[in-house]
Amino acid sequence: MSIKEIQEEIVDEFSMFEDWMQRYEYMIELGKSLPLIEEQYKTDDHIIKGCQSKVWVHAALEEDKLQFTADSDAIITKGIIAILIRTFSNQKPMDIMNADTDFIDEIGLKEHLSPTRANGLVSMIKQLKLYAVAYQTQMN
Repeated sequence: MSIKEIQEEIVDEFSMFEDWMQRYEYMIELGKSLPLIEEQYKTDDHIIKGCQSKVWVHAALEEDKLQFTADSDAIITKGIIAILIRTFSNQKPMDIMNADTDFIDEIGLKEHLSPTRANGLVSMIKQLKLYAVAYQTQMN
């Protein structure tokens, strides 16, 4: 599936819920299904700067596609990173670099987060794209 198709799928899933309490519960469920980062990567080198909670992300290139794993010490944040990893994992670095993240606004996520969590969301997206840039550079 392309990044755009995954994003549309996520928008459809979120539109099924009538209120934000249900959406938060769904995000928490998504966080539980997150491909967890190995303990060896739960280091300061893998922490996303700019997040109120601790969020660790690891990226590895497998057959020209990035595979992300992550974890967080907060359940909502874990759900947020799960959405992003679902969107960007198993995609080519160039596609990640060029992807827009308008779907975040479409599901209304940013406006329903506290300012510090919204900043953290931006930091997460930035970090995933930075991994893509780094791996794309290696591939060239």
